[in-house]
Amino acid sequence: MPLYVRDETVNDLATQAQRLLKTKTKTEAIRIALERVVHRDAPPETLQERLKVFQDRFRALGEPVENFDEKAYLDEMWGNE
Repeated sequence: MPLYVRDETVNDLATQAQRLLKTKTKTEAIRIALERVVHRDAPPETLQERLKVFQDRFRALGEPVENFDEKAYLDEMWGNE
């Protein structure tokens, strides 16, 4: 779907964006600029949504090993047996 810019000021801004972003087309420059605006101005995630990412990663690690001797593990790893 073609993009037609009829406003000369918008066209000039698109040309400047194309030059600054070093894109091949004005359409690509406009897409990048709009993506940045949408990303920047989007409402921030809630704390609950941000924490869920970490909780999911933590759960993916699996259950902890019972009676794990960290000192023995580190000694073995460093060759201090």
